[in-house]
Amino acid sequence: MSHQSEAVLENNLIKQLAGLGFTSVKIEDGTVLVANLKSQLEVFNQTTFTAKDFDAVLNHLAKGNVFEKAKTLRDRFQLDKEDGTSFYVRFFNSEDTNQNLYQVTNQISLEGSYKNRFDVTLLVNGLPLVQIELKRSGIEIKEAFNQINRYQMHSFWSNHGLFQYVQLFVISNGGNTKYLANNKLQSVKQTFFLADSANKNVTDLTAFAAAFLNPMHLGKMIAHYIVINETHKVMMVLRPYQYFATEAIINQVKNTNDNAYIWHTTGSGKTLTSFKASQILVDLPEVHKVVFVVDRKDLDYQTMNEFNAFKKDSVDVTDNTQSLVRQLTDNTKLVLTTIQKLNNAVSDRFAGKIEALRHKKIVFIFDECHRSQFGETHGRITKFFDKSQLIGFTGTPIFAENASKNDFGKRTTKDLFANCLHKYVITDAIRDQNVLRFGIEYVGKYKNKSNTFIDIEVEDIDRQEVLDSDKRINKIVDYIIAYHNQKTFNKEYSALLAVSSIDNVIQYYDLFQEKKEAGEHDLRIATIFTYGTNEDSDEAKDFLPGDEVDFDVLAEPRTSYQSKRTRDKLETYIGDYNKMYNTSFSTKDSQQFENYFKNISKRLKDREKENFNSEQDRLDIVIVVNMMLTGFDAKKVNTLYIDKNLKQHGLIQAFSRTNRILGEQKSQGNILSFRNLKKATDDAITLFSNKDAIEVVTMPDYETVADKFDEALKLLREITPTYQSVNDLESEEDEAQFVQAFRKLMRALNVLQSYTDFDWEDLPIDEQEFEYYKGKYLDLYEKVKQDNKKQKTSILDDIDFELELLHRDQINVAYILKLLAQLKEAKTSSAAAVQRKAIIDLLGGDIQLRSKRELIQKFIDENMPYIKDGDSIEDEFEKFWQEQKVLALGKLCEEEHLDKAQFKALIDAYIYSGREPIKDEVFQCLDNRPSVLQARTIGDRIIAKMKEFVEVFVRGMMA
Repeated sequence: MSHQSEAVLENNLIKQLAGLGFTSVKIEDGTVLVANLKSQLEVFNQTTFTAKDFDAVLNHLAKGNVFEKAKTLRDRFQLDKEDGTSFYVRFFNSEDTNQNLYQVTNQISLEGSYKNRFDVTLLVNGLPLVQIELKRSGIEIKEAFNQINRYQMHSFWSNHGLFQYVQLFVISNGGNTKYLANNKLQSVKQTFFLADSANKNVTDLTAFAAAFLNPMHLGKMIAHYIVINETHKVMMVLRPYQYFATEAIINQVKNTNDNAYIWHTTGSGKTLTSFKASQILVDLPEVHKVVFVVDRKDLDYQTMNEFNAFKKDSVDVTDNTQSLVRQLTDNTKLVLTTIQKLNNAVSDRFAGKIEALRHKKIVFIFDECHRSQFGETHGRITKFFDKSQLIGFTGTPIFAENASKNDFGKRTTKDLFANCLHKYVITDAIRDQNVLRFGIEYVGKYKNKSNTFIDIEVEDIDRQEVLDSDKRINKIVDYIIAYHNQKTFNKEYSALLAVSSIDNVIQYYDLFQEKKEAGEHDLRIATIFTYGTNEDSDEAKDFLPGDEVDFDVLAEPRTSYQSKRTRDKLETYIGDYNKMYNTSFSTKDSQQFENYFKNISKRLKDREKENFNSEQDRLDIVIVVNMMLTGFDAKKVNTLYIDKNLKQHGLIQAFSRTNRILGEQKSQGNILSFRNLKKATDDAITLFSNKDAIEVVTMPDYETVADKFDEALKLLREITPTYQSVNDLESEEDEAQFVQAFRKLMRALNVLQSYTDFDWEDLPIDEQEFEYYKGKYLDLYEKVKQDNKKQKTSILDDIDFELELLHRDQINVAYILKLLAQLKEAKTSSAAAVQRKAIIDLLGGDIQLRSKRELIQKFIDENMPYIKDGDSIEDEFEKFWQEQKVLALGKLCEEEHLDKAQFKALIDAYIYSGREPIKDEVFQCLDNRPSVLQARTIGDRIIAKMKEFVEVFVRGMMA
């Protein structure tokens, strides 16, 4: 089978782009790039620049990083021209994108740390704003993604940093094409297929170019649909369904006064869509204000932070109704509030103060409109603001089938918001890999440590006394303790435990604490529940509430025995939390209780951060009744334990706490149900997608996944029949085939190990042989690292080794020291040899310990023979490690001519904060500051050596 070459793909694309309106231009290198920029900016700005003028423009453009340059692109530069006049230089016209000048070129060559040659570059007004990287058909486009990452490190910063103005990347192998923002935090998970308004993917490069790269659409994307995220200092680009939804909202508001709603599945980024829509709406002359309405305090807090992340201080959260009234009547264009405060604002008490707004066009955007809009409040708002327009967002609409009856009858989303402007359901999101599937296990019995089957629940028994029995709950707690590490990659992720009542919360929490004190587990457990209306309401026990959790009300003392008991219990549980994390929360007033909730939420969300201290700050399980089962997002939550009845939108919302995308390791959201929810799950999935969606939304059974593992192993053995065969691979192409085959096997194993049925005994390869293959795989990874240091290019450079699939926390230095103590106590030389080999194999098979292998092996060979007994090993190893650390630091400083004390302080700051030092901080440690030409290369080299030093001597050294 012939494959279309990269050169043919490139030439065809350039011809097509020329036909779409791009001017084809030949730019060989950075010098020509700069000359072209000068001429294009002169035409675009209808002026001329002297050499001195243009030097000033180049100096302005060279300032800052990728994020800051994105803002420079959209601003004007006040240039004091050589002729004495002042001139405002524009770099991009966002108001009328047809006025921009579009060019296409290819094979620009730039030299930074390495010499790189780029495939196809789209220039707008002379600046490279879109970079397209191509691979021949048959090669996975992930390799093009990795190539972009290398270019960013190696050469984009050279020649005045002009390539750091790239806004969008496009990667393609002809048949598959994706786009992504220029984002330093990007991963392959942030690459998106183009789709049409019906969510049908456009993957072919020719079709993609026609739809996405034509100047009219591309100009609009750069001008309006790239979001500058101020909190994380990155650019974000809207996905196709977000773009179509936003465009539909803008069109609706411009051309009608009709209400409408957007149905985008939970986890698909509704906040980003609603923010972008709000941002554009506030600039429409016909719109007086945009009011973004949420219906729960936790959503209020989270959405405020997310909105402010997209644009700093874009939202001033309203603490009370007076504050809301003030914002409604002043010049604040965008207001964020809750449905309850809005309801208060239109009541008789405040109506007079906002009377002037009655006939103004105010657009209300409702987050999760399935919860906020059923009842009297909806009527009051629409009656008072007679020119209002309501736009709703929901991941789980209310249909006739899932509408609950109240005083106003069964009201559906369509009844209140009229037409659906755009749909993006859960099957669409799973297909596009924007959310994960659910791995659901219905637990009725399990094996205890003696391999005896223990019943947790008898099928279809719903008698409350059975469900609430201490005996049953005790078995469930034992089950969670037994399998939590497996489900969460050794506590790398967190879990929620959803139960049916506050009494159940108390049962579960007390049992977990009792077993922890008995030494049966070391899980960190917390709980959050309200000690007011929820415990008195049968409806609130099993289904998600529609009312806001009002901390001000719920924190007030209650007089009943039941309320006092639950409050006292919660106060005790918060006390346990305070001891774990050195905090001081309480139920004594509403603010402290709210801050306790926020701290739990933040602790779960902060696990996503690179410098999160997992040992010190992690929280393993939060026990809840209803709170956090909707509107709460944390990518490092991957498991939901359920012991409550859920149905319809409540079930989908709860499940969706687990299925946020995060790297290769998190392959699905784990759902462990201790109730028989099979029919309810199937019904809910069918209701919110279609009757054929169940297999798309849920993971297959264990046997099916095991078959996938067998297929992957068969392919691996065809390439390398044994792990020794890896040594005989003749070319880099052969090595690449092995890497891709073993990576496929790792992916299958990663999924397989998430099932409670997993057992190495069932697999056609034993664990030791797998470890040997893994060692060879990591050898090739090390080879690529060494080649990069020698500035040698390799086809393996562009293959993602997906090392996160190999990370195992339980194999750490403390564990190795225990094995060394056992080695010292070995009775025979043969036993010692076996143990030594096992230790060396472990060092080679773990990615974190691999960097320390050489030094640990040196300790074994040179120091161990002189240690008298196993009890001294830890102290001797610590002494050895510190000596080697001092020697390595001295060698590094000598090689790079660094002041040792200053550089050590820089390393300590990096270890503490996780923030990579800027090059100026590095240069302050040097005897002599390097020249401008050398600075980038020297700075990158020293920072790379610093990271390697920290990786060897610091990372993973704690037990």
